[in-house]
Amino acid sequence: QVQLVDSGGGLVQAGDSLRLSCTASGRTSTTSPTGWFRQAPGKDRDFVAAIRLGGQITNYADSVKGRFTVSRDNAKNTVYLQMNSPNPEDTGIYYCASKTKTVISRSAVVYDFWGKGTQVTVSS
Repeated sequence: QVQLVDSGGGLVQAGDSLRLSCTASGRTSTTSPTGWFRQAPGKDRDFVAAIRLGGQITNYADSVKGRFTVSRDNAKNTVYLQMNSPNPEDTGIYYCASKTKTVISRSAVVYDFWGKGTQVTVSS
């Protein structure tokens, strides 16, 4: 079992920066992909970014590419999502998730463990 605690959300203005954190405990592994997803009110949970292999492999949704950066600190078992130049469309609850199989995926259904989510609100 893996326990994930995601944090760092808040209210920011468009163009500001925000960094989310996801700290894992339990049976963790650097080969296990960690993904970030977000869910806006009334919408599906969408893929944002993912990372694995100690940070050597990353994947981003087109909507955040060039603005968001996913990284990890293996010593702290923590994955970060640096959000630069956010816009109101980035508003939502952000969840981190991990999966036991080692292939990165953009599909939420294949992730096994989830954090409780952290709210991000971007004002215009």
